Amino acid sequence: MDQHNDAPIALQLWTVRDSINADFDRAFAAINEVGFSAVELAALPPGISAERFADCLQRHGLSVMSIHTELPNAENIGQLSHLARACRCSKVIWHGWPRDERFNSLNGIGDLISACNEAANVTADHGLKFGLHNHWWEFETVEGELPIRLLHERLRPEIFWQLDVYWAQTGGADPAVAALSLGSRLGSLHWKDGPTTHGEPMTALGRGRVDIPRILKALDRPLDWVIELDECASDPLEAAREGRNFLEAHRNQA
Repeated sequence: MDQHNDAPIALQLWTVRDSINADFDRAFAAINEVGFSAVELAALPPGISAERFADCLQRHGLSVMSIHTELPNAENIGQLSHLARACRCSKVIWHGWPRDERFNSLNGIGDLISACNEAANVTADHGLKFGLHNHWWEFETVEGELPIRLLHERLRPEIFWQLDVYWAQTGGADPAVAALSLGSRLGSLHWKDGPTTHGEPMTALGRGRVDIPRILKALDRPLDWVIELDECASDPLEAAREGRNFLEAHRNQA
């Protein structure tokens, strides 16, 4: 399928969280030096204002593609909206970590779906687009049902998915099939690679068990692309750079 995507590939800042917490100005310079021009935000370092963080990103030529956040609600939307405006970003994504206990039962999943739908209302009122990021538990059955299917069917139509291909495969799914099944709700991809085994570090794209070219062939339109390494046995920024080069080499060959 035609999935040509000329938009910049973003780096999820969680990948280099230690460097950012130590000296985010120096970390942003290094991110730019290895060729990234866009990022996805994780939590800001303690005591750093949204304006200071956003100004530093801009100074180093880094735009913000999306923001990972706690589940938006009436209590936190003001702070989240302030950060989004400072970073000139309209997309906020519930990172979904750690596993919400509502995934323990179908009734709980129903409550979680209601909370996500309310989050979509709250973010829309502030001019923001709301998405969800998966881990492995959305692909593990609960009382005979797949949470990812229930969420996909019952979430408000404007809520988009950020499919994490690594965690989908770790949860037992085929990432290419998962991408197709989410249809028009799929708005973003988290690219990761590695052994797809809990507790083992990730690798640069193309060095693990995730069939990246096969996923690329399943895509039928441009999406936001983000590279993340939750844990890495080698230098994470170098692995991210290698992964970006791998994606750029393959994205127009699918």
